[in-house]
Amino acid sequence: MRHSDVLPIAFVVPLQGPTGIYGPSCLSCGQLAVEQLNARNGIAGRQVELVQVDAGRPPEVVAEEVGRLVDIGRVEAVAGWHISAVRVALTRRIGGRVVYAFAAMHEGGDDTPGVFMLGERPVNQLLPAAHWLREHLGARRWVVVGNDYVYPRVTGSVAQEALQGTGSEIVHSAYVPLGTADFRDVIDGLRATDADGVIMLLMGQDAVHFNRQFAAGGLSERLLRLSPAIEENTLLGAGSGANHGVYAAAAYFDKLTTVESSEFAQQYYARFGAFAPALNAVGESCYEAIRFLARLGEISGSIAMSAALPSGHFYDSPRGLLRLDGNLVDQDVYLAVADGLEFRIQEQIAHTA
Repeated sequence: MRHSDVLPIAFVVPLQGPTGIYGPSCLSCGQLAVEQLNARNGIAGRQVELVQVDAGRPPEVVAEEVGRLVDIGRVEAVAGWHISAVRVALTRRIGGRVVYAFAAMHEGGDDTPGVFMLGERPVNQLLPAAHWLREHLGARRWVVVGNDYVYPRVTGSVAQEALQGTGSEIVHSAYVPLGTADFRDVIDGLRATDADGVIMLLMGQDAVHFNRQFAAGGLSERLLRLSPAIEENTLLGAGSGANHGVYAAAAYFDKLTTVESSEFAQQYYARFGAFAPALNAVGESCYEAIRFLARLGEISGSIAMSAALPSGHFYDSPRGLLRLDGNLVDQDVYLAVADGLEFRIQEQIAHTA
């Protein structure tokens, strides 16, 4: 196969560190997307090749590796799930040079040319979930516990401002370094609070450690937990006994029963079997990122920087009907409650605009 027949994409997903818990799900969903595309026409007539880059390392290290790949022409686009700190480092290094499909939930506000922010954001994820929990369970006063980097910090600030005057409020915030395993001081503070719940902006293994210690500290019956980042791997890691009172807001869950999500789940488990890595919002978002590049190639004929999709463009995905809004994506979002090691959908809380 000639070089021009292959489209190499840097697939930037975490394989180590606190967010490495998501890695197997990301790799499987990315592989499925590529196999499906290459069985047809690839992207714009070119067979897709994923060049794996481990996003679980320090952001500057990740950005330098991807930058070198772009510099020498080894990759022609970037896609994947990784934390916003990695995205910021990447856009500094390669922004405006190749198309970049960022799959993760995000804080918004990145208008770097060529960057498409495909995940959920506070306006259609965290804030509607907080409103639902106030209306249905009376949760009004919240403590934010998050990792100390751009996404949790900005999301916490946005939530604090947006909840003013709504009947809900954030009464305290605590941020810890990514990779924190000991939450004793945070748990002690929560014992003394008069809040109704905790907004968790903790990633991966940090959320697992927090949930275990939260439950062991006897807080599960008194405080709700709400997170835009907890997914099926986190429930498995924490164990059934640590998940009581955990709510998550996301555009995809393994137990989502829409026509589109059910079809995707059937394809996933048919390919990887009953013991496949957990099918979750993080992994599925990697599938979304690659399929988004395919949609871009279908409409524009390539995924070069000159390629474009018009704002307001609709397209289908396992998440249902999606709408491009500038470089952001509007999508349906659901609130789910942990039921042991699975999620049970409560209600759709945001709709595609």
